[in-house]
Amino acid sequence: MATFIGIEYTTWWFLVVGAVFSGYAILDGFDLGAGAWHLFFKDDKSRRTALNAIGPVWDGNEVWLVIGGGALFAGFPIVYATLLSAMYIPFMLFLVLIIFRAISIEFRSKEPMKWWQSMWDGAYSFSSIMLAVLLGVVLGNVLQGMPIGPDLEFDGDWIAFFNPYAVMVGICTLALFMMHGAIYLIMKTEGKQFIKMTLHVKQAIIFFLVSFGITTLYTLIYFPHLSDRFKGEPALFIVPLIAFLSIANIPRLISKKRYGNAFAFSCISIATLLIVVAIELFPVIILSNEDPANSLTIHNASASEKSLGTLLIIAAIGTPLVVAYTTFVFWTFRGKVKMDELSY
Repeated sequence: MATFIGIEYTTWWFLVVGAVFSGYAILDGFDLGAGAWHLFFKDDKSRRTALNAIGPVWDGNEVWLVIGGGALFAGFPIVYATLLSAMYIPFMLFLVLIIFRAISIEFRSKEPMKWWQSMWDGAYSFSSIMLAVLLGVVLGNVLQGMPIGPDLEFDGDWIAFFNPYAVMVGICTLALFMMHGAIYLIMKTEGKQFIKMTLHVKQAIIFFLVSFGITTLYTLIYFPHLSDRFKGEPALFIVPLIAFLSIANIPRLISKKRYGNAFAFSCISIATLLIVVAIELFPVIILSNEDPANSLTIHNASASEKSLGTLLIIAAIGTPLVVAYTTFVFWTFRGKVKMDELSY
């Protein structure tokens, strides 16, 4: 197997795919969370301010999802084919919700009628909530395993994806994004809306801590295989420790009104939690709960070595450009939201 600085191409691409999806979770996570809070704002000005807080960045954030899907298809085509065919209905629902969320943002302020704006406000908030939940449902199924047959194809019923554990992870994901989004809105708003968000973020923290605690306990009891690698290599416990410390630091920073630092630790929390997931699964990408021998791994589901080598060169060039563009956009639109005639 070809290597780069002693690490196999397949491992590198596993890291690339994981990093891209982590970037998506961090970036689109806060605007999905902001959308989940949307109906908690009762007046038109507050809702418009919340929309304009994510206005310059939401569509760019979704690009990371496209890149992640492309990276998965390029590096692990069998995983891409199995996962999307298995979750065809959930993924189609996900795409419909993304479309409705986008048109809700764009159409809401096109007409002055109250019923028109209320309709799109409801569609925007509902789609944001359901997108967060569906992302968690997909993650929950990946964690617990899927019925994969000896031909490495899905061997089950899509309705089984909406199982209790997957829904539990979905709710936990929603709670995490709502906390992430609330912190972001605190950074972007002022006046009464700022004060309201300082109250909402405390509610979001409680919601997340409770749902995260329940989900973690359930996982340790019913899916002990996910902790096997940590038991075998105790040094890896540093990653979940960083995740727990980052989460614990968020309410402390909120109480000290250091909202920028709180947002940074919220990003770190999301990233480290996903790193924990990657460690739990590696080198498996999709576990077969029928027979572990049928699992899709970085070895039996990857593209050819030549393809992976070429893709790594492309990623090495393209990824810094995407990061630079994202950084530029956030830097350009930093600070509190200022409404003008071009605002949503």
